[in-house]
Amino acid sequence: MKMKNYILIMAMALMASVACTNDQSVDFATDRREIKVGANGGVEKVKISSNDAWVATVGMQEDGTPNPWITVSPANGRGSVTCDIQIDSALTTLPRQAVVTIQNIVDNSQKKITIKQDGYTYKLEVDKNDVEVKKYAEFGKRYFDVVVKTNFDFEVKIPQSAQHWVSQETASKMGASYQLNLDRGVRPREVKVRFNWKINNSAEVRLADIKFVPKSDIEVAHSDILSVSQEAAEPIIPDTRAGDSLALLNIANTMQCWNPYDTSVSMDSWSGVTLWEERMKGCKPEWVGRVKRVEIFLCNAYEGLPYEVRYLTAAEEIYIFSNENSMLKSLDLGEDILELKDLKRLTVAAFGLSSLPENFAMPNLEYLDLGSNNFQKIPASINPTNLPKLRALVLNAQQRHAVSDLSNTVYPVEELGGLVEEEKFPEHLLLWGLDTLVLSVNYLHGELPSFEGRSDVPVWTEAEVIAADTLPRELIGVPKIMPTTKTFRINHNRLSGELPKWLLMHPALDWWVPFSLVFPQEGRYSDGTKAGFTNEPPSLVEYYTKWYPNKKLADSINEDTSVEEDGTITK
Repeated sequence: MKMKNYILIMAMALMASVACTNDQSVDFATDRREIKVGANGGVEKVKISSNDAWVATVGMQEDGTPNPWITVSPANGRGSVTCDIQIDSALTTLPRQAVVTIQNIVDNSQKKITIKQDGYTYKLEVDKNDVEVKKYAEFGKRYFDVVVKTNFDFEVKIPQSAQHWVSQETASKMGASYQLNLDRGVRPREVKVRFNWKINNSAEVRLADIKFVPKSDIEVAHSDILSVSQEAAEPIIPDTRAGDSLALLNIANTMQCWNPYDTSVSMDSWSGVTLWEERMKGCKPEWVGRVKRVEIFLCNAYEGLPYEVRYLTAAEEIYIFSNENSMLKSLDLGEDILELKDLKRLTVAAFGLSSLPENFAMPNLEYLDLGSNNFQKIPASINPTNLPKLRALVLNAQQRHAVSDLSNTVYPVEELGGLVEEEKFPEHLLLWGLDTLVLSVNYLHGELPSFEGRSDVPVWTEAEVIAADTLPRELIGVPKIMPTTKTFRINHNRLSGELPKWLLMHPALDWWVPFSLVFPQEGRYSDGTKAGFTNEPPSLVEYYTKWYPNKKLADSINEDTSVEEDGTITK
């Protein structure tokens, strides 16, 4: 037993002796003297051979502080060890260099490793170089996102030929168009850029090569190009029954109508659609079977009228009413409706309109109803030059919010609607000579124009009074305003001051139901002025019948007649 223990002790002593011999035979060295890395940095392996303890240090910068972009792990040790040298990504476009020193603690000998790192080049990459979009998608879904990886701030350059259908997301919709944070120098950062696109109404594929251009004057080594293509639309054959049918289907789809057309039956059976027949007045031979009149109720449109409306070239009347949350929307009618040269009646009511195209002109339009929209001001394009045949204009109830006292409201002016930006009563509408003018339930303010002494305004003449046995001589010399107007409504605005003589003595005043649809005003204007006319007569019977003794007055002035706010007359 003692012999076995002796042998074991001798073996252990021999192994220790050999180990000491091996340690003494290792020279102090490193397997690398220089390391070259790219701008992205990384981890490099360095083998240190030593019998003694050692320590690794990183050389100082010019300001005397250690270079923070290099880390050695482990930074000290004894004997032979493989170390990791962690090199951070670059911060600039310039190359940089540092020295890592490995020092033998016993004899102070040193081994140096030079670290050389390239600087970044300016470049931009996108996560997808080719994007394909559909010809149509619902509003709010017509966009695509691109992830851009770059180390310079850039501008998005969309070719001029494509700017009408593809655009970069604007700051007003998502805060900022993109947030590129270059707080770490020129280290590439990722940012998401959103692009919007519009419906393709042509039979051609759309193409756009979008470039990303640096905002500053730098030399870019590489910048990706984003190629966008959009599929072509199904062609609509113009001036045909089939074209009308496809146009109506697309319109209902785009406007997200609650009751879409039933494609299992003929267009003759579609609800709200009237087709031309030979027996109908004004029918042209080529219009037979095409759309004469269309009604569109209840939709959720976020844009103006769809472009397909331009194909309804035989339409005589278009009636659109009730868009979801219309009081919250600010839509433009769009220019496609202007292609309908034979359109006579147009209603786009409770839709959310706040503007018309500047070139809004329809040569044969006779009736225009834009009621219950959100106009702040009467569009300048509504005038006799653009609408030479117009006989009826309805612009009532433009209020986004019902506010009685405009001098004490939480809503800003730009959110009121109600024609609130009209500086005074729109007298040009009174001089137009329309048969119907409806401006009720708005925020029109100030006094009604008297037109007295105006050389540009005609007056009732003695010859006209004598020729009509019902007209009183008191009318001679009074401004001749709206002599043919059958319907005039301005109730529930913020008008004040005196009722002018041309209105109080108007030959059609009794037919206008004045105590319900003309005289009543409400609330206060923004300057505190209380609405209401100071000389409103107590009744028509007391003064009007004295001026018009030979006239049979309208039944609407009788005491048993009432008129609802919307103009409905009941007895």
